[in-house]
Amino acid sequence: QVQLVESGGGLVQAGGSLRLSCAASGRTFSSYGMGWFRQAPGKEREFVASISWTGGSTYYVSSVKGRFTISRDNAKNTVYLQMNSLKPEDTAVYYCAGDRLPRRRAVEARRETDFGSWGQGTQVTVSS
Repeated sequence: QVQLVESGGGLVQAGGSLRLSCAASGRTFSSYGMGWFRQAPGKEREFVASISWTGGSTYYVSSVKGRFTISRDNAKNTVYLQMNSLKPEDTAVYYCAGDRLPRRRAVEARRETDFGSWGQGTQVTVSS
């Protein structure tokens, strides 16, 4: 079982940037894809982005394309979410998640059921 710990959330004005980090431990990080999800108040958790085990492929929900970038550093067992041009509607708790299966492309892991490990979440609040 993998342990995931997110950091980097906070309060930012609209148009600003934040970088979320997720540190992983407990299994071979470099063999598994990773993802980010978010849950806004009163809404269901939704997929944001995923990255393959090598970092060679990424996949984004349309609402964040061109603004968010997912990346990973396998030497540091860490996945990142760089968020630029933030909007109030990006306000949510952001969760890091680990793919259930090894060595999949990013597009193959974008549903909640594709991921078997979850972090505790980090709050991102964007003020208008």
